[in-house]
Amino acid sequence: MRILKRILWVIVGLIIILIITMFAIGKQYHFETSMVVNAPIEKVYEQASSSKKFNEWNPWMDLDPNLKLTYSGTQGQPGDEYCWQGNDDVGQGCHVIIALVPNQKIATKMMFKKPFESDATSDIMLTNEGSATKVTWSMDCELDYPMNLMKLMMDSQMEDSYGKGLKKLKELVEK
Repeated sequence: MRILKRILWVIVGLIIILIITMFAIGKQYHFETSMVVNAPIEKVYEQASSSKKFNEWNPWMDLDPNLKLTYSGTQGQPGDEYCWQGNDDVGQGCHVIIALVPNQKIATKMMFKKPFESDATSDIMLTNEGSATKVTWSMDCELDYPMNLMKLMMDSQMEDSYGKGLKKLKELVEK
């Protein structure tokens, strides 16, 4: 009986720690990473400002060889959208360009449908670095409780994904 009581107290303690952590870290999540590519800003902007060209270096395209994509809107203009439907690694959703500032910024919104419903915004910022271009890719979202506990592991996963995408972009524009 005494051992069961201790186990119960440990479980209660762990639950309290999780609840405190959940509220302490909040719902807002921001991630960003950067890379300098040896290409003019115009060439990088061209590769990032269209859904079809973006998907040439989008790191999630490699996760499902049978990924289904549908495009709508005018490529390289606000409203340029693609929707995807894939395996459990990719899920289902849509990605739309919401604003463009030529050679400076591509702002997008992502609407995830599966494995869970969620919205996020993502920006690609471009800045001159001499004859090269610094590309900063960011994502912002709000994670409901208790899903916000995922924030504790998300930075390393996001760095892997966004880093892989930026490396592919670098390869494409430096050719």
